[in-house]
Amino acid sequence: MPVLSRPHFRDEAAAFEHVEGMLWPYGPVCHHCGSMEKPYKLVGVRTKPSKKNPHGVERHGLYKCRDCKGQFTVRMGTVLEESHLPLTTWLQAIHLMCSSKKGISAHQLHRTLEIGYKAAWFLAHRIREAMRSGDFSPMGGNGKTVEVDETYIGRLAGTPVKRGGGAHKNSVVTLVERGGRSRSFHVDTARIGTVMPIVRANIAKESALMTDEAGMYRRVGQEFSSHDVVTHSKDEYVRYEGEKTVHTNTVEGNYSNFKRGMNCGEHHLHRYLAEFDFRYSNRSALGVEDNVRSLIALKGAAGKRLTFHGPRYSEV
Repeated sequence: MPVLSRPHFRDEAAAFEHVEGMLWPYGPVCHHCGSMEKPYKLVGVRTKPSKKNPHGVERHGLYKCRDCKGQFTVRMGTVLEESHLPLTTWLQAIHLMCSSKKGISAHQLHRTLEIGYKAAWFLAHRIREAMRSGDFSPMGGNGKTVEVDETYIGRLAGTPVKRGGGAHKNSVVTLVERGGRSRSFHVDTARIGTVMPIVRANIAKESALMTDEAGMYRRVGQEFSSHDVVTHSKDEYVRYEGEKTVHTNTVEGNYSNFKRGMNCGEHHLHRYLAEFDFRYSNRSALGVEDNVRSLIALKGAAGKRLTFHGPRYSEV
């Protein structure tokens, strides 16, 4: 059976059951008072009649708490809250974004899901917020290698173009653990004062560090188990030292994939980086296939909100 033909992609009631199973593994939780003891399901409740829906629309997944008398659904306290889109559309969009290696544009979501472009654009950004990881535990460790590199993307608004430099572009620093996850940062400038704190805070000191020949890595490299450098200016891209392979091709390949799928302004760059880091850190090579990746993204929707005024985070 085609993936998007599964019940939770086609039927609203099944979609709510699917999301509730992921976000409420121990049963419904009242969004207002946090009670798990007495919520009960409201069946047959419909929205107010309108010209488009003269009899109203059935409200699936609606609960009422006996303690505080508040009504709630599993959407509340997540990036799905206050969305007028059906939950089936949300689940289809999450699957499409999680299964597309280079991402999927808002225009493509608009055409595929047959929703308005503005709705598709905002939907995609909410899903990217769900993909954003709150895990900042150190990468690497004993016997592991972490590659670090920086790149320049797009153009800074109001900054004149200069040849041979990245001053007019957005600066990004990425750490990639070989055989593991990636973590990217949008920084003001890719200089020692911004890059070194990121390297120190996000990589375990027992790790083997690999970088290009940029001088800013020399001092910080001494703080790790080892620091190997490839000299790109001398056309060196990989070097073999016994069983050790010295290169930064992993992180550069990650950048190559990102640049093929990225098209955004400076204001939203951090969210696109989170999306590509999410897919890389939950890729097939690590045993995470499309369906599982979608479930991980869905779990990440809890406790986050994103409005046109900026992100809001709940206490969930």
